[in-house]
Amino acid sequence: MYTVTSIEELQELNPYIIIGCGGGGEKFTNFEGIKAVGFVDNDKQKHGKSFCGFNVSSDLLSILKKTDAKTVAIMLPIGAEGTALMYAVQAISAGKNVVSSFRSLSLMENSSLLKLAKDKNVILKEITPRLDTIEKIFGFAPEKCCETLPKIFYKPKASIVFVGGTSQECGKRTTTRLLGKEAIKRGIDIGILSTDEMGLEKPTDMNFRAGSLSAMDISSAILQAIKTIEEEKFPEIIFIEGQASLTEIDNPHPRGLSASILIGAAPDVTVVCHRPNHPYRHPRGIDYEIKAIEAIEPTKVVGLSINLLNIDDNKSLDDFSVYNLPIVDMKNGGAKILLDSILDYLNNENS
Repeated sequence: MYTVTSIEELQELNPYIIIGCGGGGEKFTNFEGIKAVGFVDNDKQKHGKSFCGFNVSSDLLSILKKTDAKTVAIMLPIGAEGTALMYAVQAISAGKNVVSSFRSLSLMENSSLLKLAKDKNVILKEITPRLDTIEKIFGFAPEKCCETLPKIFYKPKASIVFVGGTSQECGKRTTTRLLGKEAIKRGIDIGILSTDEMGLEKPTDMNFRAGSLSAMDISSAILQAIKTIEEEKFPEIIFIEGQASLTEIDNPHPRGLSASILIGAAPDVTVVCHRPNHPYRHPRGIDYEIKAIEAIEPTKVVGLSINLLNIDDNKSLDDFSVYNLPIVDMKNGGAKILLDSILDYLNNENS
């Protein structure tokens, strides 16, 4: 009843004032046959600036009086639901139709807003996440959009070390924890973030299962975790345990998870873990993972942590010398070598 299912429905509600001068607002403006007559945003830095051919206004009610707009389109991101509701109430109270894109806050959960629209005899519709399509192709779907965390930007004061790997279960958690222990031995103030619910062992400071979140929420969670650790501990270095792999074969599902953690971490330096002859994973290999990591983020891989659990009897760490990186077994003193490589790189970058 309230869901927009065709472009024609939107065209019938022309012309529009659009709330939100970002990606959502621009996408809406570019719909075929949509006529925009003004833009509003509550970000003071955008006021008076040009957006999609209009000067951005700070006040919805004043711009409604100056235009022939029939409808207000509210195109605000996750985390701005309160602001979206404020604009919806203003528009409906002024007798204007409303098209929204709340995503994480469905109109069906806003009985007061629905009642207000009915009382004012205006149309209220939303562009939903189209979970009905997911239900059609899978037979079931989440009840609502699972992207819920606000998008944030935070620049860490500490150096960030990311521990990635060529597959799942290749030694990332152990490598992260032992690097932290070695740094503490040297008197370095550190923080450790585990992105797995199993990351319970000291000296880990914080753990959560990144796989429980929407891929769109993971980077925000990583940034907020970094910010929280810095506020609590003032570390020089924060070690972040990655999950899965960017390149593993036969299991594409967690690769987006791995990328989201890496992007949120935005590491200064990276270590790659590898488990040869993995009994139930299918890594493409070290060279693929290094290229993928360094392509996604401007970071530098400075060492390899090799999990020897399934290595052939006739092989050793020397077989990995082709990568021209420090190669270590973390359970046999490897943390010292890896940390030296990390610190050397960071010191050279900062000098």
